[in-house]
Amino acid sequence: MTSVHVMDPLDDPRWAAFIEHHPRATVFHSPAWLRALRDTYGYEPFVLTTTGDGALDDGLVACRVRTWWAKRLVALPFSDHCDPLVRKDGDAEALYAGLRRRMEDGQWRSAEARPLTVACGWPAASSYAIHALDLSRPLDRVFAGFHASSTRRAIRRAEREALSYESGRSDALIATFFGLLRLTRRRHGVPPQPIAWFRALAHRCADAFTVHVARKAGRAIAAIVTLRFARTLVYKYGGSDARDHALGGMPFLFWRVIQQAHADGIETLDLGRSNFDQPGLIAFKNHLGAEQKVLTYHRIPGTGHRAPGTVTKDASLLARAARATLVRLPDPLFDMSGRVLYRHLG
Repeated sequence: MTSVHVMDPLDDPRWAAFIEHHPRATVFHSPAWLRALRDTYGYEPFVLTTTGDGALDDGLVACRVRTWWAKRLVALPFSDHCDPLVRKDGDAEALYAGLRRRMEDGQWRSAEARPLTVACGWPAASSYAIHALDLSRPLDRVFAGFHASSTRRAIRRAEREALSYESGRSDALIATFFGLLRLTRRRHGVPPQPIAWFRALAHRCADAFTVHVARKAGRAIAAIVTLRFARTLVYKYGGSDARDHALGGMPFLFWRVIQQAHADGIETLDLGRSNFDQPGLIAFKNHLGAEQKVLTYHRIPGTGHRAPGTVTKDASLLARAARATLVRLPDPLFDMSGRVLYRHLG
């Protein structure tokens, strides 16, 4: 049996040095992201590696999610995907086996892996759509790849409406974004993430974290959050005012972000995961010309794979009842529901 060691990615400088040059490393592996998870939700990050001393050869980063309701190991909470960083696929088996042993030896009810490109032999638990847009092409080809009526026409409409664009990571911009996120989450019947999470990301990720806002006559109508790591930009969160969707604020915003990213040498725009029961969101990403793939999460003990877009009857009724209650809450209680719930959900 291959020996697997545990290290602290926040205290051991070898982790930051390792991910800096690993081709599969993303912002979700970064100490900045891990510190934001710890600051906001109290999760405890750790890395499993077959390396004892010296420079790392591999690593699987995960978090201990320990609340009164949840006791699990997750690689990695609130991260769309998180590959084990290995030299070749077969090397990941020892790291997954190490995570399984820790789950079975400790006081943990489950362990979850969210690989994007590296195979995992655990039972599949859920599947999602994942989109990525190639920005290594000339910018005119990227624009030509947009859907003619849904995206290019919307961008031209936004330009005729003289929408303005602003970006940064100030408290004021985070508050503006959060207000639009709350509107969107209320439409979907889902609480917003705590605003402390976005402030922690801005603090820990610094210049890699950016809020982008589109305005009409000074009023914010759409906003998104992006995170940069190496030559990849990740779209992570978005919000908008539905009263102004016809103005094309979101397509305009993405086009501005893509133009700036292209100028900065970004090669890939990671548009993140989408639930298969969100056909509008999936269509929006497809209309940007992004490549769609299937992203599968794996979990032990196995609970059976939920087919894309399906839920049990009881779960569906419970979800509808919860949503009907949540959407009626005033803003302070709606926000508080997110602060209470999310730390258990990672």
